[in-house]
Amino acid sequence: MSATRPYFGANWKMHKGPSAARAFVHAFRGLHPPSADRTVVFFPPALSIPAFLEERGDRTDLGVGVQDVHQAAEGAHTGAVSASMAADAGATWGLAGHSERRREFGDDDALVSAKVLRLLEAGLRPVLCVGETLEQREAGRLEDVLRRQLRAVLDRLADEDRSRLVIAYEPVWAIGTGRTASPQDAADAHALVRAELAERVGEARATEAVVIYGGSVKPENVQELLAMPGIDGALVGGASLEPEAFARICAAGSPA
Repeated sequence: MSATRPYFGANWKMHKGPSAARAFVHAFRGLHPPSADRTVVFFPPALSIPAFLEERGDRTDLGVGVQDVHQAAEGAHTGAVSASMAADAGATWGLAGHSERRREFGDDDALVSAKVLRLLEAGLRPVLCVGETLEQREAGRLEDVLRRQLRAVLDRLADEDRSRLVIAYEPVWAIGTGRTASPQDAADAHALVRAELAERVGEARATEAVVIYGGSVKPENVQELLAMPGIDGALVGGASLEPEAFARICAAGSPA
């Protein structure tokens, strides 16, 4: 882990409507005390953001973000959520480029970069997801895929906006499958991400960048992942749906 404080993101995907979100936050508040030495952000479904914030109350250490936004500022896009709407609802973070958006909804690199720009425009801090499929990894294309996905966004951003990005490396083959990249596999990919960042923002700022791992993170493996150089935290899917499990994950890296 780099010098930055660890970052833990909970991507609830299409789980937990408003009532379930309230119940989760009520339980989680008692399991995870305010901790200034780490960042904890939840990405509930957009419909559940107001309920999450209401139940969160004064626990402003628990951040909230939107799972996806439309690339347009507004318009005739039935069912879509704009970045400005998410900000108005109380979100301060936003995901872009999650593998499920890329695979199920056809979000290509150009679309992902447009969404990152909209997040920044609305004052939200983007979490950019990048990662390779199993076929790409086995074909030796890991570096090419990561560089392409990163450059599509970084090349469109000013330096000050590049520094606001959180990068989530998520090997597609390890999401929701129970398979996890080995800690060394994850560390190697994170090193590639930082190498690409260094070309764009310089070595010092690349070292300071927040680069986290996503892909079947569990209480049982998070500590080993965080012990690897360059891994600053985790973007958690299934294990973030249970308050007790996610509280254990968010305690990882704490002083003994």
